[in-house]
Amino acid sequence: MSKIPVYFMPGLAASAAIFERIVLPENLFEMLLLEWEIPLEKESLAAYAKRMTKKITHPNPVLIGVSFGGILVQEMAAFIDTRKVIIISSVKSNLEFPMRMKLAKSTKAYKLIPTALLANLEGLAQFSFGTKINTRLKLYEKFLCVRDKNYLDWAVEQVVLWERTVEDKKVIHIHGDEDDVFPIKNIHNCVVVKGGTHIMVLNKYKWLNENLPKIIMK
Repeated sequence: MSKIPVYFMPGLAASAAIFERIVLPENLFEMLLLEWEIPLEKESLAAYAKRMTKKITHPNPVLIGVSFGGILVQEMAAFIDTRKVIIISSVKSNLEFPMRMKLAKSTKAYKLIPTALLANLEGLAQFSFGTKINTRLKLYEKFLCVRDKNYLDWAVEQVVLWERTVEDKKVIHIHGDEDDVFPIKNIHNCVVVKGGTHIMVLNKYKWLNENLPKIIMK
Protein backbone atom coordinates (compact mmCIF):
# COMPACT_ATOMS: atom_id res chain seq x y z
CA MET A 1 0.00 0.00 0.00
CA SER A 2 1.40 3.40 -0.94
CA LYS A 3 1.82 5.93 1.82
CA ILE A 4 -0.56 8.86 2.19
CA PRO A 5 1.26 12.15 1.46
CA VAL A 6 0.68 14.74 4.19
CA TYR A 7 1.89 18.29 3.52
CA PHE A 8 2.35 20.67 6.47
CA MET A 9 2.20 24.47 6.13
CA PRO A 10 3.43 26.60 9.08
CA GLY A 11 1.91 29.80 10.40
CA LEU A 12 2.69 33.39 9.48
CA ALA A 13 6.46 33.96 9.19
CA ALA A 14 7.14 30.59 10.84
CA SER A 15 9.39 27.85 9.52
CA ALA A 16 8.39 24.22 9.13
CA ALA A 17 10.50 23.58 12.25
CA ILE A 18 7.27 24.12 14.22
CA PHE A 19 6.34 20.58 13.17
CA GLU A 20 9.49 19.00 14.63
CA ARG A 21 7.48 17.24 17.36
CA ILE A 22 4.80 15.90 15.02
CA VAL A 23 5.35 12.23 14.21
CA LEU A 24 2.99 10.17 12.04
CA PRO A 25 3.32 6.39 11.56
CA GLU A 26 5.91 5.96 8.80
CA ASN A 27 4.27 2.84 7.41
CA LEU A 28 1.10 4.83 6.60
CA PHE A 29 2.12 8.42 5.95
CA GLU A 30 4.80 10.44 4.22
CA MET A 31 5.33 13.78 5.96
CA LEU A 32 6.30 16.68 3.67
CA LEU A 33 7.09 20.16 4.98
CA LEU A 34 6.29 23.36 3.10
CA GLU A 35 7.98 26.74 3.64
CA TRP A 36 6.85 30.27 2.86
CA GLU A 37 7.92 31.91 -0.40
CA ILE A 38 8.41 35.65 -0.77
CA PRO A 39 5.28 36.96 -2.54
CA LEU A 40 5.52 38.59 -5.94
CA GLU A 41 4.67 42.28 -6.19
CA LYS A 42 0.93 42.83 -5.64
CA GLU A 43 0.35 39.06 -5.69
CA SER A 44 -3.14 38.06 -4.57
CA LEU A 45 -3.63 35.32 -2.00
CA ALA A 46 -5.26 33.14 -4.67
CA ALA A 47 -2.33 33.61 -7.06
CA TYR A 48 0.13 32.87 -4.25
CA ALA A 49 -1.83 29.74 -3.31
CA LYS A 50 -1.80 28.56 -6.92
CA ARG A 51 1.97 29.11 -7.07
CA MET A 52 2.43 27.15 -3.82
CA THR A 53 0.59 24.16 -5.31
CA LYS A 54 3.61 23.71 -7.59
CA LYS A 55 5.37 22.34 -4.49
CA ILE A 56 2.78 19.58 -4.21
CA THR A 57 4.23 16.62 -6.10
CA HIS A 58 1.83 13.87 -5.01
CA PRO A 59 -1.73 13.29 -6.24
CA ASN A 60 -4.59 13.68 -3.79
CA PRO A 61 -2.56 14.81 -0.76
CA VAL A 62 -3.62 15.75 2.74
CA LEU A 63 -2.96 19.44 3.42
CA ILE A 64 -2.46 20.56 7.03
CA GLY A 65 -2.02 24.25 7.82
CA VAL A 66 -1.48 26.16 11.06
CA SER A 67 -2.93 29.67 11.60
CA PHE A 68 -2.28 31.71 8.40
CA GLY A 69 -0.97 28.46 6.92
CA GLY A 70 -4.47 27.09 7.53
CA ILE A 71 -5.95 29.93 5.50
CA LEU A 72 -3.41 29.26 2.74
CA VAL A 73 -4.08 25.51 2.44
CA GLN A 74 -7.80 26.24 2.09
CA GLU A 75 -6.97 28.53 -0.83
CA MET A 76 -4.58 25.94 -2.31
CA ALA A 77 -7.36 23.33 -2.26
CA ALA A 78 -9.18 25.36 -4.93
CA PHE A 79 -6.47 24.40 -7.43
CA ILE A 80 -5.75 20.73 -6.67
CA ASP A 81 -7.64 17.63 -5.65
CA THR A 82 -7.05 16.80 -1.99
CA ARG A 83 -7.76 13.81 0.19
CA LYS A 84 -8.36 16.08 3.20
CA VAL A 85 -7.74 19.66 4.30
CA ILE A 86 -7.03 20.06 8.01
CA ILE A 87 -6.50 23.39 9.74
CA ILE A 88 -5.04 23.88 13.22
CA SER A 89 -5.37 27.08 15.29
CA SER A 90 -6.89 28.83 12.30
CA VAL A 91 -10.23 29.98 10.85
CA LYS A 92 -12.59 28.66 8.16
CA SER A 93 -13.88 32.10 7.11
CA ASN A 94 -13.48 35.73 8.12
CA LEU A 95 -16.67 35.38 10.18
CA GLU A 96 -14.53 33.55 12.77
CA PHE A 97 -12.13 36.50 13.16
CA PRO A 98 -12.07 38.21 16.57
CA MET A 99 -13.46 41.74 16.74
CA ARG A 100 -9.99 43.32 16.86
CA MET A 101 -9.16 41.87 13.46
CA LYS A 102 -12.48 43.01 12.01
CA LEU A 103 -11.74 46.50 13.35
CA ALA A 104 -8.24 46.35 11.88
CA LYS A 105 -9.85 45.77 8.51
CA SER A 106 -12.47 48.51 8.75
CA THR A 107 -10.02 51.10 10.11
CA LYS A 108 -7.05 49.91 8.03
CA ALA A 109 -5.11 49.86 11.30
CA TYR A 110 -3.14 46.85 10.04
CA LYS A 111 -1.23 49.26 7.80
CA LEU A 112 0.24 50.86 10.93
CA ILE A 113 1.98 47.68 12.10
CA PRO A 114 5.71 48.49 11.90
CA THR A 115 6.73 45.37 10.03
CA ALA A 116 10.19 46.83 9.36
CA LEU A 117 10.83 46.55 13.10
CA LEU A 118 9.72 42.95 13.36
CA ALA A 119 13.28 41.68 13.51
CA ASN A 120 12.92 42.99 17.05
CA LEU A 121 11.57 39.89 18.79
CA GLU A 122 9.50 41.78 21.33
CA GLY A 123 7.80 43.57 18.45
CA LEU A 124 7.14 40.22 16.83
CA ALA A 125 5.57 38.87 19.99
CA GLN A 126 3.26 41.87 20.35
CA PHE A 127 2.34 41.66 16.67
CA SER A 128 1.06 38.11 17.13
CA PHE A 129 -2.27 39.65 18.33
CA GLY A 130 -1.76 37.71 21.56
CA THR A 131 -1.06 38.70 25.13
CA LYS A 132 1.43 36.26 26.64
CA ILE A 133 4.42 38.07 25.19
CA ASN A 134 7.41 37.15 27.34
CA THR A 135 6.73 33.42 27.36
CA ARG A 136 6.74 33.41 23.57
CA LEU A 137 9.99 35.26 22.89
CA LYS A 138 12.20 32.19 22.88
CA LEU A 139 9.74 30.29 20.71
CA TYR A 140 9.65 33.14 18.21
CA GLU A 141 13.42 33.32 18.14
CA LYS A 142 13.58 29.65 17.20
CA PHE A 143 10.61 29.24 14.88
CA LEU A 144 10.02 32.59 13.16
CA CYS A 145 12.32 32.64 10.21
CA VAL A 146 10.78 34.93 7.57
CA ARG A 147 11.81 38.49 8.42
CA ASP A 148 11.40 39.94 4.92
CA LYS A 149 9.41 43.20 5.17
CA ASN A 150 7.62 42.66 1.85
CA TYR A 151 6.45 39.23 3.00
CA LEU A 152 5.33 40.51 6.40
CA ASP A 153 3.41 43.48 4.95
CA TRP A 154 1.78 41.17 2.43
CA ALA A 155 0.96 38.41 4.93
CA VAL A 156 -0.64 40.72 7.49
CA GLU A 157 -2.80 42.29 4.77
CA GLN A 158 -3.83 38.89 3.34
CA VAL A 159 -4.99 37.68 6.75
CA VAL A 160 -6.94 40.80 7.68
CA LEU A 161 -8.51 41.20 4.23
CA TRP A 162 -9.30 37.51 3.69
CA GLU A 163 -12.61 37.54 1.82
CA ARG A 164 -13.96 34.06 2.50
CA THR A 165 -17.36 34.28 4.19
CA VAL A 166 -18.69 30.79 3.41
CA GLU A 167 -16.73 27.96 4.98
CA ASP A 168 -15.90 24.77 3.14
CA LYS A 169 -17.80 22.11 5.06
CA LYS A 170 -15.19 19.50 4.17
CA VAL A 171 -12.40 21.32 6.02
CA ILE A 172 -11.50 19.65 9.32
CA HIS A 173 -10.77 22.24 12.00
CA ILE A 174 -8.72 21.49 15.14
CA HIS A 175 -8.72 24.30 17.68
CA GLY A 176 -7.58 24.90 21.24
CA ASP A 177 -10.02 26.24 23.81
CA GLU A 178 -7.34 28.65 25.11
CA ASP A 179 -6.32 30.13 21.74
CA ASP A 180 -5.81 33.88 22.31
CA VAL A 181 -5.31 34.78 18.64
CA PHE A 182 -8.53 33.20 17.35
CA PRO A 183 -10.65 32.81 20.53
CA ILE A 184 -12.77 29.65 20.65
CA LYS A 185 -15.96 31.70 21.23
CA ASN A 186 -15.83 32.75 17.57
CA ILE A 187 -15.11 29.25 16.25
CA HIS A 188 -17.69 26.58 15.44
CA ASN A 189 -17.69 23.11 13.88
CA CYS A 190 -14.27 22.18 15.21
CA VAL A 191 -12.47 19.46 17.13
CA VAL A 192 -11.70 21.14 20.47
CA VAL A 193 -8.37 20.47 22.18
CA LYS A 194 -8.67 21.15 25.90
CA GLY A 195 -5.95 23.51 27.10
CA GLY A 196 -4.76 24.10 23.54
CA THR A 197 -3.30 27.56 22.80
CA HIS A 198 -2.42 29.18 19.47
CA ILE A 199 0.92 27.35 19.56
CA MET A 200 -0.51 23.96 20.44
CA VAL A 201 1.30 22.38 17.48
CA LEU A 202 4.32 22.75 19.80
CA ASN A 203 2.89 22.04 23.25
CA LYS A 204 -0.03 19.71 22.45
CA TYR A 205 1.94 17.60 20.00
CA LYS A 206 1.15 14.41 21.92
CA TRP A 207 -2.57 14.97 21.31
CA LEU A 208 -1.90 15.68 17.62
CA ASN A 209 0.38 12.65 17.22
CA GLU A 210 -2.28 10.42 18.73
CA ASN A 211 -5.28 11.87 16.87
CA LEU A 212 -4.07 13.10 13.47
CA PRO A 213 -3.70 9.59 12.03
CA LYS A 214 -7.31 8.74 12.99
CA ILE A 215 -8.58 12.07 11.62
CA ILE A 216 -6.74 11.58 8.32
CA MET A 217 -7.93 7.98 7.88
CA LYS A 218 -11.55 8.67 8.89
